[in-house]
Amino acid sequence: MKRIVVFASGSGTNAENIMHFFEKTENRSVVAVFTNNPNAGVIDKAKKYSVPLEIFSKEDLNEGEVLQKLNNFKADWIVLAGFLLKFPQNIINAYPNKIINIHPALLPKYGGKGMFGMHIHRSVVENKEKETGITIHFVNENYDEGNIIFQQKVVLTAVETPEDVAAKIHKLEQEFFPKVISRLINGDCFQ
Repeated sequence: MKRIVVFASGSGTNAENIMHFFEKTENRSVVAVFTNNPNAGVIDKAKKYSVPLEIFSKEDLNEGEVLQKLNNFKADWIVLAGFLLKFPQNIINAYPNKIINIHPALLPKYGGKGMFGMHIHRSVVENKEKETGITIHFVNENYDEGNIIFQQKVVLTAVETPEDVAAKIHKLEQEFFPKVISRLINGDCFQ
């Protein structure tokens, strides 16, 4: 059994999709949801799926308490699904190439600190991009700079709003993120 821990800071739509996807599998499971936001929507979604929940502070993350909790859950994989804090080196070192993130743009464009959610979609529209998409990548010590695992593009028109872009990205996230996680756990290569 491969044990997945999902980290999320917000509404938890991607986390819920992942929990739902792996709920029906026999050889992998979401064993916990971790959040740094005591008011996050992901809390209710974890309860809906009866997945154990850990709420922690930024200090807990950086001072080793979160790593200890991950070890307690015997995590095999860590999935960041809308998690906004930078991951500390101690966790990255403990889980090399086992921490993955989804980014709502085609990296390396629109990555880095502060580039999340509507900030990205507004920038994409303001820069009149003809396409955007999602990037699933490994997590390293820098925001959005880990090795890319998978990208999926979507074409944009000149009349789309940031909200239109967000809807297209959300659809890609929902379709591809759980499938890519599953294939990665299976040892499939993405090149």
